[in-house]
Amino acid sequence: MSYAVETENLTKAFNGFVAVNGVSIRVRRGTIFGLLGPNGAGKSTLLRMVCTLLRPTSGRAYVEGFDVEREPNSVRRIIGVVQEKLLLYPVLTAKENLELFGRLYGIDGEELRRKVRDLLEEVKLWGFRDRPVGTFSTGMRQRLNIARALIHDPRVIILDEPTNTLDPQSVRWVRDYVKGLKGRGLTVIVTTHDMHEAEELSEELAIMDRGQVLDVGPVNELKSKYHASTVEDVFLELTGRELRDELSGRISGRGWRRRRSGPGSATLS
Repeated sequence: MSYAVETENLTKAFNGFVAVNGVSIRVRRGTIFGLLGPNGAGKSTLLRMVCTLLRPTSGRAYVEGFDVEREPNSVRRIIGVVQEKLLLYPVLTAKENLELFGRLYGIDGEELRRKVRDLLEEVKLWGFRDRPVGTFSTGMRQRLNIARALIHDPRVIILDEPTNTLDPQSVRWVRDYVKGLKGRGLTVIVTTHDMHEAEELSEELAIMDRGQVLDVGPVNELKSKYHASTVEDVFLELTGRELRDELSGRISGRGWRRRRSGPGSATLS
């Protein structure tokens, strides 16, 4: 069986904190693979290692047979990445953004003009091609962000929380578009903490929590294994139902300081 992405005991630690702990997964070529987990589960860190943005602490990862540490440039040529943070320049137009990223991949001339037009038409933005991206809605920006990730014809596309903060119509469009990418023969990896999205899109699903993959397999097999009717039931069976209260250590960039009025009192500074 051929795999587009493989990891072997992949681990990432930051100053003693283990964000990803010995993860081994295999993503079959030409499928949609889901990574489901709560915020802080390690999904994004795992994929940043796969797409060469982070160096693993230990373990190995391969994309279409290329080692992410030893052959990073080969990996970058064949993957497209849609991160939660949009990689677009707001002062440039939609057309100028795609032209810029196309040139970074060595595409130019008539080929670049054709790709830009085809992608903008595909994501329903050709009519807005000469508008600055800073004037776009969140949904429009995400559609352009997906087009940007496809400009160089990648074989593997990674989408990190692609529908986060989008309106229902944009969510529907993105999910349908992701299904269409598989139809073109691309391998798609989607991270999400949305149970319905994970169930709708994923052929195989890995459930992550606290840096580890708790279980992985075809969605229907996971539901059968845990006698569950939904992916949400599987997820709660594996991760538990207890509330998790974690303080971020910051509030809108301002810190806490104690009032002089007495112990236990605090105010924003």
